[in-house]
Parts: sequence; C-alpha cells; structure tokens
Amino acid sequence: MPTPQPPRQKLRVAVTRRLPEAVETRMKELFDVVLRDEDSKLSRDDIVLMMRGCDVLVPTVTDQIDANMLAQAGERLKLIANFGAGVDHIDVHSARQRGILVSNTPGVVTEDTADMTMALILAVTRRIPEGLAEMQAGRWQGWAPTAHLGGRVGGRRLGILGMGRIGQAVARRANVFGMQVHYHNRKRLRPEIEEELQATYWESLDQMLARMDIISVNAPHTPSTFHLLNARRLKLMKPTAVIVNTSRGEVIDENALTRMLRSGEIAGAGLDVFEHGHEINPRLRELSNVVLLPHMGSATVEGRAEMGEKVIINIKTFADGHRPPDLVVPSML
Repeated sequence: MPTPQPPRQKLRVAVTRRLPEAVETRMKELFDVVLRDEDSKLSRDDIVLMMRGCDVLVPTVTDQIDANMLAQAGERLKLIANFGAGVDHIDVHSARQRGILVSNTPGVVTEDTADMTMALILAVTRRIPEGLAEMQAGRWQGWAPTAHLGGRVGGRRLGILGMGRIGQAVARRANVFGMQVHYHNRKRLRPEIEEELQATYWESLDQMLARMDIISVNAPHTPSTFHLLNARRLKLMKPTAVIVNTSRGEVIDENALTRMLRSGEIAGAGLDVFEHGHEINPRLRELSNVVLLPHMGSATVEGRAEMGEKVIINIKTFADGHRPPDLVVPSML
C-alpha cells in the first residue's frame, strides 16, 4: 500500500488593497491569503512586513516597490503578482536579481481605457462639464444660438502618442467619429495595421505635435518617457489644440501644462492621471477648460474582475511549478 502523501501547503498570498469581493473569495479558496479590511494605501514599512511574511505579494499601482524595499523582503517572497498592467511602480530589475518574478495583467484594460479617452476628448471639445455645472447650479435660462459652443470632432486631426494596445483601440474609435488618425511611436506599426487603422506615422514627435488638433497620450511611464511632453514640446502645440491623458501623469510636465492652459496657449485638457498621483496642482483645479477625473480609465466592474482573474491564473500557474503566463521580463520595459 503506497504511503499517503501530506497535502501540499498552500502559498501564502498577501494583498495590499481591497479587491472585488468575487476575486478575494476565489483567492481565499485557492491560497492562504491575507486580505485587507480597509482600502487604504499602505506605508513602505507595512509593505516590507507583508513581503517578509508571504510567498506572493499582490500590489496595485499605488504601491511603490523599490530596490531598498526588495532588499528587506527576505528569502520567502518569490512572486509579485501585480493587479494591473503597468509595472513602473515596481523595480523589476532588482526583483529579478533577487530571484523574485513579477507578473501583471496586460490587455484587460485596453477597451475600457480607450472608451475613457474618447469620453475625455468629447468632454473637453464639447464643454460637457461646463454645461453640467450650469445645470446643477440652476443657472440655465434656456437654449441660445451662441451658448456653450464647442467644436466638432469629426474631421479633426488626432495625434496618438504611444500606439500600443490602447493607442490602437483609441484609433479604431476615432475612425468611427470621422477623425484623421496620426501617431508617434517608438516603433512604426506594420503596414497592414497602419492601413487598418488609417493611421499616419510621424517619426518626429515635434512635427506631429505642431500639426494636431487633439493629442492623446497613451504611452507608458519609463525613464525615456518622463516629461516627454515638456514645456518646449507643449509650446509646439496649436493654441486651439487640446490634450488628453489616460496613461501616466509623469509623461507630461504638469506645471508647464497648467501655465499654458491658464495663459490660453493650449485650448483645453482632459486628464485622468497626474504627475504626482492624487496630489494635483491646485491651479489646475481652477480652470474651466480642464476636465479632471480620479484615474477612472480602467474602472469598470468587468475590467476589475478580469484583472483579478489574471492575477489568480498567474499565481496558480506559479504554484503548479510553471512560468506565469503574464511574466514581466526586463526586455519588455
């Protein structure tokens, strides 16, 4: 009679923020999971303590994990399964050097973020928040031929900065609205994709910026994209142009953008992300030509559930001794 084998010990998984209930419940069924009662941002020391006591850490975009913190993590931590596609808040190179794998959830937020990009384009160009504010304040006195005049998006030139999954999804939506799609990207798309998207490639970002009516920022935050839209480049834009950002706030010099919006050098902006997280330039809040959202680009019930499913699959695959399907490697950064 074969000797009975002891049951396999479940991986210890620590989650830094509250996740959708269905995701947390499924994690509880599969792993020895530590969940949060409060949905608040943890301190660096709290995250280090979590890392020391678990096999897998599940962080979010609000959790900065740098080399110094990883050096204090101890030997137990083997996987950082990020809840989200972006990993610029994690020092992936230091993690790999310490034998810690990093996974993410790519592709899930593409359509939702592209929807929000179009929503911001329409909100800014058609002055939707101004109309909403007037209605809520009870100031509306009835229709008038010259009141609340915005601009038509059809026929306008849209310049997409970053033509990855989300940039391409924005291009498809823009085509439906009758916009002319242009783009700048680290690598040019294949001819058949350009043809499908009816997109014109600009090798020079400066040249594209000077000719567009609307700029959509869909580039990740990397050392090479930090302040890619600095004061010099923002000044290249037409005074009638607007800019929309649903990717990472660090790509734009927020102080320079604020100055130019205040002076009328740029007509308007729609921002879902900010250079310093939730600490927004107070002068930006005062502007009527700016639409500000609290990082809602991927905030759909369906999107969050799919992100959770990807996190679980990555952890379960790792627990079974295989490479997580969404493993992040340095060459991807």
